[in-house]
Amino acid sequence: MHLRPYQPGDRDAVYDICVRTGASGQDARGHFLSDALLPDVYAGPYLELEPERAFVLDEGGRVAGYVLGTADTAAFVAAWRARWLPRVAGRYPCPAEPPVTADDRLISTLNHPERMLAPELAPHPAHLHVDLLPHAQGAGHGRRMVETFLAAVAAAGAPSLHLGTANGNTRALRFYERLGFQRLPVAGVEDTTFFWCPTGASRLR
Repeated sequence: MHLRPYQPGDRDAVYDICVRTGASGQDARGHFLSDALLPDVYAGPYLELEPERAFVLDEGGRVAGYVLGTADTAAFVAAWRARWLPRVAGRYPCPAEPPVTADDRLISTLNHPERMLAPELAPHPAHLHVDLLPHAQGAGHGRRMVETFLAAVAAAGAPSLHLGTANGNTRALRFYERLGFQRLPVAGVEDTTFFWCPTGASRLR
């Protein structure tokens, strides 16, 4: 397997991996009103708005994982509202407020990207998402993907980054702790654990 920059032809594979790992690391296909909903929130906007900071794990022509994100969350949120939301919001019914179902919560997240701008996260402007298919996990690929992304956002001027993972995704929690990421309390958030790390590959343990 080798890591390479994302190409437009990888989009369907990234969407597929996003939903196949979207239930705290397990398969989320069939969990929502559309299998496109989860990646329309957690993959599509990054591929559209910052494709230069997306990388895929290539397994002989087949994508087995990806890392993507942004170097500047505040600017990304503005671009999401201006350029991404108009493209996809019409696919999904307006959610109940406050959201009740899992579909409602995801659609609400799609429609309110400003929720990414928690004050505690502002000192760490970059953020990322990384996902690997089960057979590609545990062999060091995840670490290499994170290192590559850290170097990319460092080159773009981001001094540090943050990320969030579901409290129930214990494998991901252990992964980031092994890499040396530090936990970052965020007020009012109960179901997600946040971490932060300085940028640059040498910052990892």
